Amino acid sequence: MSEKRLFKGATVIDGTGKAPVKTDLLIEGRDILEVGSVICEDAKIIDVSGKTIMPGLINAHVHITFDSRVADTFGAMDKQTNAGLALMGQYNLLEQLRGGVTYFRDMGAPNYVDVDLRNARNNGIVQGPEFQCAGKVITMTGGHAWKMGRECDGCNEVRKATREQLRAGADLVKIIATGGVITQGVEPGAPQLNYDEICVAVEEAHKAGKKTATHAQGSTGILNAVRAGIDSVEHGIYLTDEIIELMLKKGTYLVPTLMAPYAIGKEGVAAGIPPSIVAKSNSVIDDHLASLKRAYEAGVKIAMGADSGTPFNHHGESYYELKLMIDNGMTPMDAIICATKNAADLMGIVDRYGTLEKGKAADFLILGNDPLADITALSHSLLQVYKLGELVR
Repeated sequence: MSEKRLFKGATVIDGTGKAPVKTDLLIEGRDILEVGSVICEDAKIIDVSGKTIMPGLINAHVHITFDSRVADTFGAMDKQTNAGLALMGQYNLLEQLRGGVTYFRDMGAPNYVDVDLRNARNNGIVQGPEFQCAGKVITMTGGHAWKMGRECDGCNEVRKATREQLRAGADLVKIIATGGVITQGVEPGAPQLNYDEICVAVEEAHKAGKKTATHAQGSTGILNAVRAGIDSVEHGIYLTDEIIELMLKKGTYLVPTLMAPYAIGKEGVAAGIPPSIVAKSNSVIDDHLASLKRAYEAGVKIAMGADSGTPFNHHGESYYELKLMIDNGMTPMDAIICATKNAADLMGIVDRYGTLEKGKAADFLILGNDPLADITALSHSLLQVYKLGELVR
């Protein structure tokens, strides 16, 4: 039988949105037994007085095989073998875990390396957060992210491409509805796969019980995807009133990924990022922030996703996505909910992850300072990370 451990005296932020409370957390093995005042004579007592406990972060948009330390992510990826990509992924898994992320979604990788890495993690071969993966993204010929995608044109090809991802073991299907920033030669606002093609991909995924997500930056492409029944819009740079109203009606999630353009703009050409990518990133950032504000104020469901792995958007710094959300109008508590309960709900795992409640997984963080007072406490005062009840060392 696993040892019971009682964490006493911390302020607990449980991820549900309830006000923090000074109380106890009792765990056994991988599970939470109780959150509240507990007397348990056979438990090991761990004094965490004066500290804060909160759920582990859930990052809904990661590229685990991307090297965030380089200026040209796709260029570096082209030069890697599958073994090299897997080793980079293993390194990034540890960076995510050390940064407080205990679960994430990988949103596209070459040659199903993400699927292999997920299986290796689940089989105990490598250490890291649990994660879901999309396999190859579904994109038109020459479309955004084509170098790590399954290029397809027309409904029949899209249907087959989607089925291929499901056969390969993808947990979700990612569909490219518009151009993007870091693919050379495409424009972020331009529509790519059309409404009928997106409908086919969504239909195939949903038949198999899988979620769908879309890379969608321009208004036409976003609207096509939401109308088609997509589960989440990634980026959502150019939202309109019509799109926001439809997202509310359909319950579509927004995953804003503010860190990607922020990091590109911050580092710029001086860091070696191609000038065309810097120009595209700078051209969208104001609209990106404005769209997040409007969606948040309207009550659109939002989950945190940092787009980790894009240029200088490092895998261990997911907390900064929350800072940007707060800096642009979100309350600290709502930002934490986006990175815990909401992200778990989007990913279909909220019955087990995302909040600190009886019967759920013992994924939690211990902080020296209060993240509601200063969200960067998730970086400078992150003392311990527990994944399924095990202390990450």
